[in-house]
Amino acid sequence: MSRKVELEVAPEEAGLRLDQLLAARIPELSRRKARVLLDIGGVFVDGHRIKIAGRKVRAGQLIEAVLGGALEHASGDVGRAARERDEERLPEFAVVHQDDDLVVVDKPSGLLTAPTPESDRGNLAALLERRLGTQVFVVHRLDLETSGVLCLALTSAANRALSLRFRTHDLEREYEAVLAGRLEPDTVDVNEPVGGKHARTHFTVVERIGDVATRVRARLETGRTHQIRLHARHLGHPVLGDPRYGGGAEPRPPRMALHAALLALAHPRTGAPLRFESPLPPALEEWLIGLREAAGRSTLAP
Repeated sequence: MSRKVELEVAPEEAGLRLDQLLAARIPELSRRKARVLLDIGGVFVDGHRIKIAGRKVRAGQLIEAVLGGALEHASGDVGRAARERDEERLPEFAVVHQDDDLVVVDKPSGLLTAPTPESDRGNLAALLERRLGTQVFVVHRLDLETSGVLCLALTSAANRALSLRFRTHDLEREYEAVLAGRLEPDTVDVNEPVGGKHARTHFTVVERIGDVATRVRARLETGRTHQIRLHARHLGHPVLGDPRYGGGAEPRPPRMALHAALLALAHPRTGAPLRFESPLPPALEEWLIGLREAAGRSTLAP
């Protein structure tokens, strides 16, 4: 979880370097750590992301520092070499489709889709732009720990068309998830607002693993932030490996047990049908094998 610290530059602090101010006002930041936070893009001055440690501050300026996992995982240095070392530790992603209008990626768990207030470093969009040598438009996102198929646009026109399809949900999306406990019945719809907006998810049981876990397919009728995770919690069966919404108990998976398994939509320019599927990642498959053995039984839903 990230934490935002908001500061106003006092008159007596005018003229200080930005890294000096951060180190003086935020107890957990040394000058060196403040420079790392600036380098990864976690500092905003009057709403603008600033990375220059030596920038002099003025009285009355509003400073926002976003502290979280990006700072914890960053190397303790700054500059291009530090960025390259950080990126070398990121999990690999696979491009499964690319044409003149869009690119579809199988995103691994542990890779951000796009820049966040914490950092503009080491995310899928930035890595793709560097690899493809062109601008990439983020159409939709998968959470950091969620893996699976993800679509990004390569032109402004495709971005507009795809964004409209995602906004009106003129497409098909299904996720695989492993929920805590034994979910009954075989199918259940959750129609519960998320963030004050209409949200609906259709859950279908694939497999019950004793009484400890239930493997499901979750089909989205809407696409709200954390919708599946919140709706699973609403059912009283949170996604395993999701400590934010109550899925942090045993049996603990190697990562959050949520995977974007299917994305089907019309091509933004030609209208041709596109369909992409991604199998459950090996780490989760191996964990499920062990879970079945430990539970002693597994029942496939009809």
